[in-house]
Amino acid sequence: MTQLLIADDHPLFREAMMSALQPHFPDSIMYQADNLESMLSTLQEHPNIELILLDLIMPGCAYFNGLITLREKYPKIPIAVISATEGAEVVALVMDLGASAFIPKSGSIAQVAEAIMALKNGEKWLPEAMEDEIKHVDTSLVDILYRFRSLTGKQIEVLQHLHTGLMNRQIAEKMNVTEATVKAHISAVLRTLDIKTRTQAVLIMSKLQLI
Repeated sequence: MTQLLIADDHPLFREAMMSALQPHFPDSIMYQADNLESMLSTLQEHPNIELILLDLIMPGCAYFNGLITLREKYPKIPIAVISATEGAEVVALVMDLGASAFIPKSGSIAQVAEAIMALKNGEKWLPEAMEDEIKHVDTSLVDILYRFRSLTGKQIEVLQHLHTGLMNRQIAEKMNVTEATVKAHISAVLRTLDIKTRTQAVLIMSKLQLI
């Protein structure tokens, strides 16, 4: 019996995935989650879940936080990331962050079933030719992503405004805070990310936006 968790914030996608997988795994038990909180609570309530199908873009999961959190809390459960963002940079980061498979949403249900079987057998799975494609991708963002999780919501908001080119005064007006508060947030961001300048912070946000 296969017990798996389908984590995606689109109910139609979850229902379609469950229906499509049923013929391939007729004895399976499938659970659903639509955000990070419900995903973690489902895993706690059902400790026999043995595999997770994870969408990268769900509430609470921004900037790979869902994948990183799962790897920290449930290091032994294989994770197959299913995403519409299919660039080599994303795939390489996903695998470096501990996923056991990457399944493009543009793929077929046969690929999903194949990936699940591979993970059940203790193997990893990637689309054909993808393994060679990601070999030379720069995954230096992995360390940044772990540090990024320590930022507060306000600090991330400041980073996003920096990325759009706003000055401190403009950011303060948008966030309805003082310019001194904005400067304090920026200093905290630089310290947390272990970088020296706001230009480096903008470059990091540019890379994260691309992926």
